[in-house]
Amino acid sequence: MMGYYILIGAIALISWLVSSRLKNKFRHYSKVHLQNGMSGAEIAEKMLQDHGIRDVKVVSTPGMLTDHYNPRNKTVNLSEGVYHQRNAAAAAVAAHECGHAVQHAQAYEWLTMRSKLVPVVSVTSGLSMWVVIGGIVLGAASGAGLGFWVAVAGLGMMGFATLFSFVTLPVEYDASNRALAWLKHNNMLTPQEYKGSEDALKWAARTYVVAAIGSLATLVYWGMQVLGGRD
Repeated sequence: MMGYYILIGAIALISWLVSSRLKNKFRHYSKVHLQNGMSGAEIAEKMLQDHGIRDVKVVSTPGMLTDHYNPRNKTVNLSEGVYHQRNAAAAAVAAHECGHAVQHAQAYEWLTMRSKLVPVVSVTSGLSMWVVIGGIVLGAASGAGLGFWVAVAGLGMMGFATLFSFVTLPVEYDASNRALAWLKHNNMLTPQEYKGSEDALKWAARTYVVAAIGSLATLVYWGMQVLGGRD
């Protein structure tokens, strides 16, 4: 177990460092005010309009960095700061979330796959580790009996979460690429503002990379505990 705790501790540290860096980047680029004077909400609405999307609403949601696109009710949810502010960070986030709306409208295959995994992962993610540990307690380490198969079932559940985290990567990177391409093509930002938006989205994407690596590392570790104990 000590190796697991060290592994998780190292990943948690890296995640904290990336998250802190991301927050610092957004604070910095929040000071780069847009010359066009548009708020995050206005940028989002224009990007949706330019892509012919008229059935998606742009709404404000509480919190910081709580921005997301909800495909079920077709809403681009922007945190209060992003919704109202007129800076490079707000422009980046607003356009990125609209990138997901464009993916949805165009049936982007990776988004479709992620959406199909959501119901499964929402049920299994919180249970998987407990199922694996329960299986080990029942005797999975010996490689025989009910305990082993319980642990294998837990690994399968854990595998869905890992798959979900890796499917998320192309979804997030593609949304950022769509956002940046639209911002640049439509001359929405000055070169300095664009550079800030690009950098902010780059760091945001890295949080998903760290999460995916962490999920894979956890799956591999518990897989070794269960399968490595077999004769």
